[in-house]
Amino acid sequence: MKSKLYVGNLSFDTTETDLNDLFSQAGTVSETALITDKETGRSRGFAFVTMSDSDGAQAAATKFNGMELHGRKLTVNEAKDRESGSGGGGGGDRRPPRRY
Repeated sequence: MKSKLYVGNLSFDTTETDLNDLFSQAGTVSETALITDKETGRSRGFAFVTMSDSDGAQAAATKFNGMELHGRKLTVNEAKDRESGSGGGGGGDRRPPRRY
């Protein structure tokens, strides 16, 4: 069964190829998704790596969590599913309150 890992604290210089090459040392990588800003195309500093099995994912998390890549210590752990209904939001009225 495939297992998805969250990889955080990435350098903006890190590429999907870098991550694929690194995580392939722990097992078979099914997919690598480097998250980028929609407007600038620049990395947002985190990615998701999907390993083909849970053993490879556990090995990768153990081996690479805290490891330095491009001058940054990686944070690697099991990715958590998004909770439904927690799509950010925020919005609201940002004007200062009226004084009467």
